[in-house]
Amino acid sequence: MSPRPQSQRSTQNTPGTPRTPSTDTWHYPLRHHNYRMFVVLSLVGSGGVWMQRLAQDWLVLQLTGSPAAVGLAVALQFLPMLVVGPVAGVLVDLFPKRRILLLCQSVAVVLAAGLAAWNAAGGTDVWVVYASCVALGITSAIDGPARQVFVNEVVGDAGLPAAIGLNSAIGQLGAMAGPALAGVVIAQAGAAAAFAANSVIGVAVILMIIAIRPGELHHPPEQILTERRGRILAGFHFVRARPPLALIMLLAGLLGAFGMNGPVVLAAFADRVWHSGPAGFGLFNTVSALGALAGALLAPRIKRSGRKGIVASAGLFGLSQLVAALMPHQELFTVMLVVVGFMTLMFLTSAATAVQLEAGAAVRGRVLALYFPLLLGGHALGGLLAGWLTEDFGVRAGLVVTGALGMTSAVIIGLLLWRHSRRPRHTI
Repeated sequence: MSPRPQSQRSTQNTPGTPRTPSTDTWHYPLRHHNYRMFVVLSLVGSGGVWMQRLAQDWLVLQLTGSPAAVGLAVALQFLPMLVVGPVAGVLVDLFPKRRILLLCQSVAVVLAAGLAAWNAAGGTDVWVVYASCVALGITSAIDGPARQVFVNEVVGDAGLPAAIGLNSAIGQLGAMAGPALAGVVIAQAGAAAAFAANSVIGVAVILMIIAIRPGELHHPPEQILTERRGRILAGFHFVRARPPLALIMLLAGLLGAFGMNGPVVLAAFADRVWHSGPAGFGLFNTVSALGALAGALLAPRIKRSGRKGIVASAGLFGLSQLVAALMPHQELFTVMLVVVGFMTLMFLTSAATAVQLEAGAAVRGRVLALYFPLLLGGHALGGLLAGWLTEDFGVRAGLVVTGALGMTSAVIIGLLLWRHSRRPRHTI
């Protein structure tokens, strides 16, 4: 724990000493210059990555006319994480996170600029987009855990709980806002413009990473650095020894597979159900982002609700999707997307916060390198599932089935957690 936070806490109750913000609130980490920069780059960077993903998905739909092909594109963006994830966790635990972020962001800029030039020149080979999806997936497999673990070095141990919750909310907000922005840009200027805009965003993120002051980072003790040089399977062993943690991670993977299928479902609703085209696609993503914004403002202010809160938000997430699928009018469907966006962020924020706080500092990178592949790998499989259901059974049926499966997953995991709670062990 850093000397500065200790000193602040020791003087909080001293007469005549100004009261300092509690480290349990989101105000505390925002006092750090580096964390303020990190929050902005996380929001902008996450939005840029998801903007790239959505633009790729829409371009695939334009080139092929097939929701199943969009599902394949989604899978190719996230399946590499299942392979690269464990190795990425070791890299994150061993090497400077700031350098890793700079490298990953530079690769993302090159990918965005390359697709912008290719699409503007009239390229029509869908395999080029698929190749970009794979490259972005590999980059994200390394960038994601590095970005999350870097929070500890930015704020230190004292501000970590609040910073993790706020950072998770900001990252998920970017994941909702990026597609909304992409939808607007695509509707007005086409996919090439969206790729070009993302390349500019990427350069801005690189500049913000450079602006982080290395001298103010909180580096881990030598003991933790020594522990990090352990086995590549240290993260597996850590999670296996904590069944509740493993169940929460599994729930995230299941919700990723059954619930986080927006690129496929919203594109199909805009194209086949409401016939509103790119404008409707942008609108749907925008209102989802508004719901996520509400969740982002609320989530950091709520005390950890534990397993019950995580399971409840997962169940409500699935229910909100099911209800949205049954809406008879586009206006009602659009309103329900606000609820979907809100519950999406509430679940993801609570789950990510629980996982990061449970993971020890020596293996945090490797644990997150398991969590993100489960979440986003599930998202990849969910893209294939949603594409297949939409193609063969209709858009509404696809969303009804995936929403119901999400609710079922929450019930099953909730029962398993309740059963395990009768035998006190590690808790999250």
